[in-house]
Amino acid sequence: MSDRFGHAAHKYEHIVSKGRSTMACYGFEPIHTPILEYSSVFERTLGADSDVVGKELYKFLDSSQQWMTMRPEGTAGVARAVITNRLDSQLPVKLYYAGPMFRHERPQKGRLRQFEQF
Repeated sequence: MSDRFGHAAHKYEHIVSKGRSTMACYGFEPIHTPILEYSSVFERTLGADSDVVGKELYKFLDSSQQWMTMRPEGTAGVARAVITNRLDSQLPVKLYYAGPMFRHERPQKGRLRQFEQF
């Protein structure tokens, strides 16, 4: 994990801004999903045997004994949101997301435990 400020912060904001304007040109709408989700959201969509679920989730029990996970990627949360909010009756739904994702793994060169996905 690292801090982003000065030139790096401006560069990041520029990239995200360009991405958002491009998505808007093609009729995509933004969606914001929680950083913390029930672990079952990822286990069902990614598969219990996947490397992400098996080794790379930041997973913990909350105070009510529910397994929670810091999102490792955005697709599962978006799929959950579409189904939960009954947006699947309006298919196709054109959505995009941008934000921090988290993977618990031994960081390799150039890989961070917190990273951005657009």
